[in-house]
This record gives sequence, C-alpha cells and structure tokens, in this order.
Amino acid sequence: MGKTVEQQRVGVALIGAGMIAKTHVAALSAARDVAKLEAIVSHHPERAQYLAEYYAGQAPQFTSDLAAVAADPSIQMAIVVTPPSVRSEVIDVLARAGKHILLEKPVGRTTGEALEVVEICERAGVILGVLFQHRLRAPAIAAAQRIASGELGKLGLVEIAVPLWRDQSYYDELGRGTYARDGGGVMITNAIHSIDLALSLTGPVVGVQAMTATTPLHRMEAEDFAIAGLRFACGAVGSFVASTAMFPHRTETITLHFEQGSLQMDKDTLEVNWRDGRRQVEAGTGPAVEGEHLTGRHEWHQAVIEDFIDALHNGRAPIVTGREALVSHRLIEAIETSSRTGQSVNIPS
Repeated sequence: MGKTVEQQRVGVALIGAGMIAKTHVAALSAARDVAKLEAIVSHHPERAQYLAEYYAGQAPQFTSDLAAVAADPSIQMAIVVTPPSVRSEVIDVLARAGKHILLEKPVGRTTGEALEVVEICERAGVILGVLFQHRLRAPAIAAAQRIASGELGKLGLVEIAVPLWRDQSYYDELGRGTYARDGGGVMITNAIHSIDLALSLTGPVVGVQAMTATTPLHRMEAEDFAIAGLRFACGAVGSFVASTAMFPHRTETITLHFEQGSLQMDKDTLEVNWRDGRRQVEAGTGPAVEGEHLTGRHEWHQAVIEDFIDALHNGRAPIVTGREALVSHRLIEAIETSSRTGQSVNIPS
C-alpha cells in the first residue's frame, strides 16, 4: 500500500529564529502539501513563538534543545538559519543524527569552514543544499534557458552590480558585519546571492584584481564596498561592484554580453537586446513588497524548499549543493586576498 499524503510530507525543523526565520516559516506554510514544520529551535524559544503567526498549519514546538530535535524520528530535514559563527557545531549534531540539511547562505565564514561543513555532511551521508533562491526567480530561469540554447553565441563580458543600502541600525545588531559572526561584510552576507547566480550562468572565475573598503557611511568591522575585475574560465572578462552604502537602495543586476546580444536581469525582469535591433522583455514576479530588501519574498524560498524535498524523494542532488556553493566562497576569498595584497589572484579551476 502506498503512503498517504500525510506520510509523504517531510518533517522539518527550523534551526534559528532571526530576521530571515519568518520568511522560512511563511515558505513552509505555503509548502504544506510536501512539508510539515515540526519544530523551531532557538536559544530563546519564548521569543520565537510569534513565528507561529506565519504558519497556517498546526503550530510547531518551540524549543532550545537541539539534541532532542536531532533525535526526533518525525523530523527528516532541518533548515539552518543560524549565524555562520555557529554553523559547524549545529550541522555536526544534525548530520550525525541523519538529518538532511538545507542551509541559509553562507555555508561558513571562510572557505575552509565552508569546506568543513560540506565534509561533515558527506561523511554522515546526508544531503546538504544551500538556499541560493535567486536561481529560481523567473528571469534567472529564462536567462539560463536562453544561454543553454546557444543562440546568443560566445560570452564576452559580464557585469555584476549589487547597489544596496543598509541603515546603520542593520549593523548595530550584535555581531553583524563582523568577521567573528558573519565572516565579512557586503560580499558574504549580501552579494553572495548575485555571485552564485552569475557563476551558475557564466562558469567559474579564474583571476581577480580587487579592492574592498569600509566607507565613512557605516560603523562596522568588515567591508561595505567591494569592486573587482574578473577573468572567467570561458575567456570572458567582467566587473563586480557591491556595496551596502549606495542610497537609495536599488535592485541587483547581472548583465551578460554575448556575440549575438546581451541579457540583463534583475529580480523581476529579463531584458534581451539582440545585435540585429530586436528587444525582448520578459516579466517576472511583479512589483516589490515593502521591506522586501530586508526580509525577502517567501515564494523563492518555497521553491528551493520544494526542490530540496523533491531531491530527497527522488535521490537526486538539490538545485545548489554544498560543494557547488564553495565556488562562490572561493571567489569572495580571492577578492579579499587581492584587496589585502594589492595583487591579482588566480583561482584554480
């Protein structure tokens, strides 16, 4: 006899109750056909109980006991949204208990720490996916299809722009923008999404010349500005600019220039400008939501969660694996190294 719909639902624990947690709870609420939120783990579970308002199903248990959640047979996977500073120990407990892990970016504070997280999951035989939800936005999917068709020809030039604004209050949160908690500033916390999406379309970067800085507009330890020239394995060159000091806040864009035309995408739109004069605009998900640049839309997180659950059911890799996410970490590390030394940095392919 086949499993009932209820039996096919995957039990989920949400580990962490910070700013992004309500986006995940809303996403899990919308994904109730395939997922059941069983528990939310927080150091202060009484403070996290407001999250139940964002979940339309039976309220989850709120607890600080990670070991008990790891031992719970009704939970098959965990979504980990803790600060990067505590990732390794949290994931080690969950992976040893056989829980599959879907992880908020970044994988770790450094490339070495990220690799350690990947290897913990590989040794335990559990699947590790990373929440790079920008890949599942409609413009990104359409761009990937255009590129895969070959109709645009060879890629020659790449522009990655992340022109964001964060008020000082964003960095006044304990530890935000520090190396000890976050592993860095604008690159690893904010721009890593655009980096991942761009590299998924272009292939890897093999060389970097860069500069990073903290502007006078923020009081913080790590960088709020980064700029780099890039050399790609495919032969293209490009630029990367990211900041949280660019007021007013604007959306990230990726522009790819090919032999036959150029693609420009933001979160809502893909624009294709052909060399023969044609211009095509493909709409995405509609108007922005107030505060979206801080909390995000839950539909994209929902899509990643549903992809991950489908991967569990069908024995395949999720859309972004932990090991694949290391490519973005290595680029960020190369930009930091180039800025620190003043020299160009080669990234082994």
